Amino acid sequence: MPTTVNPFKQALQQRRAQIGLWVSMANPYSTEICAGAGFDWLLIDGEHAPNDLRSILAQLQTIAAFSSHPIARLPVGDTALIKQYLDLGVQSLLVPMVDTPEQARALVQACRYPPQGVRGMGGARASNWGRNPAYPHEANAQICLLVQAETRLALANLDAIVATEGIDGVFIGPADLSASMGHVGNAGHIEVQTAIEDAIGRINRAGKAAGILSADVALSKHYLSLGATFVAVGLDTQLLVRGTSALIGQFKAAVPVPASTDKTYG
Repeated sequence: MPTTVNPFKQALQQRRAQIGLWVSMANPYSTEICAGAGFDWLLIDGEHAPNDLRSILAQLQTIAAFSSHPIARLPVGDTALIKQYLDLGVQSLLVPMVDTPEQARALVQACRYPPQGVRGMGGARASNWGRNPAYPHEANAQICLLVQAETRLALANLDAIVATEGIDGVFIGPADLSASMGHVGNAGHIEVQTAIEDAIGRINRAGKAAGILSADVALSKHYLSLGATFVAVGLDTQLLVRGTSALIGQFKAAVPVPASTDKTYG
């Protein structure tokens, strides 16, 4: 059987907007509910959620029954951990806190089998347990590598990062970026938003895909109008928090509904 073509990577190359949802509950039961909604992609969060390899695998198996494409965010861009995520069958990775082109190049190497990279031979589930002998020869072309730019340093190096061969897209992390710019907890600050808009333009001009997360519908549509290609428009945890708080607020007074300040915006 041939290696599965990565539909998300294809969509980014064709500049087709992809609407996604952050999945942070680390549970296949809630992930199944989200997958059934019809989002183009779901982000399984390994950085700010209690996911491990086994819970990620369970959610990959759940999402496989639906049309949504799974993207997994690593806690850190570690070569050995990247190998493990890819061996689970993840085709699209999001790596946080990438500040330099040197980091970007190392990540590209980690995602590729030799001679193009340093990924350890194996594949396990990704190769259908060895039933797909072509996998080691075809996998490199189907891996989608997305890196997060979320500091002043990353923005200073953005042109070099996006010029790195093998980087498919750059995700702007508003929360961490705002903190790096001295506006902790205020991703809506004009300086931060100006930097985000400039970054989306630079990423687009380099021919790569720009991504971002915002639970504000108007702001998400604004980013799409600027040319952002993959946009997460909400978080499963925040949907539950807001829904439950609003419901009990119908019966009890003074129940606060949390604002959109979840750390996963970074």
